[in-house]
Amino acid sequence: MRRRLAICLQRGTLVTGRGIWKQGTVWMENGKFTRLERRIPERIPPETDVIRLPDGSQVFPGFIDLHIHGAAGADVMDAVPEALETIARALPAEGTTAFLATTMTGEPEAIERALENVARFVSAPGSAECLGVHLEGPFIHPDRAGAQPKRHILPPDPSLARRWQDLAGGRIRLVTLAPERPGGLELISCFRDLDVIVSIGHSDATWEVCDRAIAAGASHVTHLFNGMRGLHHREAGVAGAALLREELTVELIADGVHVSPPMAGLAYRLASARRLVLVTDAMRAKCMGDGVFELGGQRVRVVGNEARLEDGTLAGSVLTMCDAVANMRAFTGCDAEEAAWMTSGNPARILGMEHRKGSIEDGKDADLTVLGPDGRVSVTVCRGVVSYSR
Repeated sequence: MRRRLAICLQRGTLVTGRGIWKQGTVWMENGKFTRLERRIPERIPPETDVIRLPDGSQVFPGFIDLHIHGAAGADVMDAVPEALETIARALPAEGTTAFLATTMTGEPEAIERALENVARFVSAPGSAECLGVHLEGPFIHPDRAGAQPKRHILPPDPSLARRWQDLAGGRIRLVTLAPERPGGLELISCFRDLDVIVSIGHSDATWEVCDRAIAAGASHVTHLFNGMRGLHHREAGVAGAALLREELTVELIADGVHVSPPMAGLAYRLASARRLVLVTDAMRAKCMGDGVFELGGQRVRVVGNEARLEDGTLAGSVLTMCDAVANMRAFTGCDAEEAAWMTSGNPARILGMEHRKGSIEDGKDADLTVLGPDGRVSVTVCRGVVSYSR
């Protein structure tokens, strides 16, 4: 690992997560940010590696994806180290520097193998950091399963939750569940006792049930509008709770397919950039082009930016985080600072990792993403190592 790195930005934008600078220098050493300057130094120590960015560049805190199943032909449920290595090495090309390895509803033994695999995994230098597990299912509602295989859905089971957290070495950080199922509220309390963030998702819950779930400890919502009871003028449902309850942070898949641009705009206006979190929900087909792939033992056909089961059900996405940012800015008119909250600051806060990630500040992990004048990723730095350079 190189000892010292300086990123110099002239006539661009440094989006620190705590404000915007029009030019400056970001200093990194031993994997950490060490100093920010609002100028380009006249002299730089000779042992420093310097990257001078072109005019019009934007420097963001590294993107954090809380919901991703796979990429580049690999899936978390493959349950082998090589799969996680493939995902972690592919993500910096889209500006992602950290992620939660997301499982899906499957046979308990398959989920357990995936959890044990993550428990053993350590991200290599220069790759995106795996921050733990997002357990999506199997404690969900069959009527809102989406692409989650219904045959493997299980009723809420606190003893299984405790077993799985043990197998994961305490690395389950987020769980998606349906609170309306019998025992659902007790399962929320169990996961909170295990220090797991509870997300309402793949759920047919009413507003009243969501209210009880929040009281029990739920604080997040999985992929807004997808796999949930939607808005109705006599029943606000999960979608209404996500938009209106300040206690909840809210995922959004901003690909223009899962959620239409006007509905993304509605979410932005009501939930605000301070509660929204951009996620990809990507599956193994990301980076692979059109074709037929597998998700949870099911055939998925990918054409363009859509991934669907044979019956037409959306099956995750092939969205990249940099495209999510570009789309959200086009859909809503949000500014660069708000984009940094939705991709970095909010995920870090949700995970309780603001001391390490989420903004460009002295002492934090040196994770950053540079978008060129064309809006595409030009440089990604993961913990002080240049992980991608266009």
